[in-house]
Parts: sequence; structure tokens; C-alpha cells
Amino acid sequence: MKIALVSPYDFAYPGGVVNHIVALEKHLTKMGHEVKIIAPTSKPIENYDSFIEIGKARPFPVKGTTLRISTSLRLASRIDKVLEKEKFDIFHLHEPCMPMVCSSMLKFADAPIIGTFHASGVIPNYYFGWPVTTYKLKRRRHRIIGKIAVSKPAMDYAKKYVPGDYRIIPNGIDLDYFNPDVKPMEEYLDGKLNILFVGRLEKRKGLKYLIDAYKIVKKKHPNSRLIVIGPGIRFRRKYENKVRRENIEG
Repeated sequence: MKIALVSPYDFAYPGGVVNHIVALEKHLTKMGHEVKIIAPTSKPIENYDSFIEIGKARPFPVKGTTLRISTSLRLASRIDKVLEKEKFDIFHLHEPCMPMVCSSMLKFADAPIIGTFHASGVIPNYYFGWPVTTYKLKRRRHRIIGKIAVSKPAMDYAKKYVPGDYRIIPNGIDLDYFNPDVKPMEEYLDGKLNILFVGRLEKRKGLKYLIDAYKIVKKKHPNSRLIVIGPGIRFRRKYENKVRRENIEG
């Protein structure tokens, strides 16, 4: 089967949805399917034969994070050329209502559409670009014949805007990468209690609150250590300054 995995997010920038799609592409390919990833990008993607670029991704600050998406309203001709060449059997759209690649694919896809919903929150990212995206969503959401959510909160969130029956399939885990048999880093085997944060360094991930909490923990448990891993240069400097200013030791 020939499968299109479609993402609205910048394929050149690391993130949960992008990582999910890359892992899914590898797994489906191992199962014998022919898989292509369709997404916008902010820079050329080299040596990735399964990737098809549609749209230029640009950053937009929204709700305490930065959406890196394409907002072009002129994707139709590019999509038509890709669909004519590839002739997919099924489309799997991730965040299918997000502009503009996925929301456009809802209109132009010429095969059955499956949608996976990742986000949860109070105000939907689907409203980015209101009222255009909301109007398109209401007209096209019936085309999603299979609905997946990565969690119950994501399902409850999506149902408000795309009603129907959902199947919850949590994000997969790469057991080759996250493997308990991998040798630990020697520098952290010194008897201290290690607390690990992994995620993008941005406001909505809540690292500020973890640092504040760790300041209390450190006083009660001095033999502890907070380790932070994740991209985000601007917020990295902010958090490093906070740690130095408040004299919090690792």
C-alpha cells in the first residue's frame, strides 16, 4: 500500500509530531508499505528520499509556543502535481485541521483520509488564521473517515471541532533509542538522584515551575541533580540566567 504521511509542521525543526511521523514512516516501511512524508520545510532536506516538500515553513508565535507552518494559500498546484505523480492509496494527516498543508490536503486528497490528533488545550490551534481555517474545517472535516488521538485529552480536545468516533493510540516509543540496556553516562553515576527534563525550552513546557520546585527539593535533598535536555536558544539563556540569579546548584 502506498501511504502519505502529512504534517503541517516544519520538517526541518525537531518536535513531537515530526518525530512521531519519522518513526511511523520507518515502521510502516519495514512492514512492506511504500511511504512518503509530505510537509513544509524552512530549509532543504537532503538525503531523505521519502520526503516531499509542500510549502515554505515560517515561525508564528501562538499560545506560548511557536508554530512553524506554511500559511500559503497557493498550495493547490503543488499538491495536484504530487498527487498525480504519487497516486497514494491512503492519506494519514497529522493535526489534519492545521493550516495550510493539512487543511489543503483535506480538500484535494484523492484517497481515504485518516487523521491523528496530537494537541490538547483550551483554545484550539485550529483557529490559527481564523476565520479562514475554521470555515474550511467545517466544510471538510467529514472527509476524515478514521480518527486517532494520541491520548484522551487530545481526543476530548479534537471532538469539539471534529465530532465522531475515535481510537486512542498513544505515541510510540523507539526501543532502540530509549533502551534500558544502553550504558549510562559515567559522569552521572556518582550516587546523586538525577531528575531529568526532556523537551523544547519554551514557556508552555513548564520548565520554570520545575526549576522553582527543584530549588525546594535541593534544600531538602542536597544529593539531587536536575538535568535539562532540549532545543531552544532564547529560553535556554533565560533559564540559565534564572539558575545563576537564584543561585540554584545543579
